[in-house]
Amino acid sequence: MVERIAYKGMLPADAEKISAADYTKLIKSRQRRWLKRNSLQMRRLNAKVEKVLSSGSKRNIKTRTREALIMPSWIGLSFDIYNGKEYQHIEIQPTMLGHRLGEFVYSTRRVQHSAPGIKATRGSKFLSQK
Repeated sequence: MVERIAYKGMLPADAEKISAADYTKLIKSRQRRWLKRNSLQMRRLNAKVEKVLSSGSKRNIKTRTREALIMPSWIGLSFDIYNGKEYQHIEIQPTMLGHRLGEFVYSTRRVQHSAPGIKATRGSKFLSQK
């Protein structure tokens, strides 16, 4: 059976057409508050998005705003999101609506340690220093 991707019961084509005012009614209160209080960050990012949409190019949008909420008008766009070291590329899909950009770009990696060094453990005092 084919998986049907939907956001709050809407198909992806319908979700793309939602206005920003209607979208704020669908998201949770924490996200609504963030949109209300950090409107300057979202306005700057939306200006970049509108510039790309109006030009019709498939250019990647570079941003450092990891906490930006993914909006319905962004579906199908490409973003380069800064993870603290480099920009990582993501494509916005309908299942990402309501999440933040930083959730899809990890800023930390798994640390793999090697064996303990000399004098790192009590048993190593019996090993030779060479």
